[in-house]
Amino acid sequence: MKRHTAISLMLLALAFASLACTMFVGGPDYTEKAIPVSTESVGQLQDELQKAKDAALQTGVLTLTINEMQLTSLLTYKLQEDPDPFITDPQVYLRDGQIKIYGKAVQGNFEANVGIVLSITLDTEGKPVINVVSADFGPLPAPTGLNSAISAAVEEAFTGSIGPAAIGFRLETVTIADGVMTLSGRTK
Repeated sequence: MKRHTAISLMLLALAFASLACTMFVGGPDYTEKAIPVSTESVGQLQDELQKAKDAALQTGVLTLTINEMQLTSLLTYKLQEDPDPFITDPQVYLRDGQIKIYGKAVQGNFEANVGIVLSITLDTEGKPVINVVSADFGPLPAPTGLNSAISAAVEEAFTGSIGPAAIGFRLETVTIADGVMTLSGRTK
């Protein structure tokens, strides 16, 4: 009888321990190599922005180039500020006119890879309009308000302290290709 009770208790403990763990349930594969995250990349982005601002004061034309490492690092640190981010471990790829964001999402005890594809167009005032082309959360349901949450996060990057609107700049073009996003336009 004691042996049966000990086995039952051990199985019960094992069941509770497995509930405390997160189970990976799949999702889209990261198709590209991992992009390293660094504070230096964020610093480089801020330096590039300052150089672009200085040039714009002289010429009235601003061009800012952002690479995948800078954008991945910036997004990583922005998401770390949120106590409950919708994704973690982001990887941002700039390819074929689109921003492709991969990461991990956790819901309850389940973790899945996530893939989100965004496109950017400009409205008549030169402000970016972010569209979610696709969102793949694997077997997990996409969080409610995903489109507005992603759009708000990306819009903050464009209109916040590093964005063109913060320096009185009107975007004329956004080009995304081969790991680089180039923003260009004129001062207002």
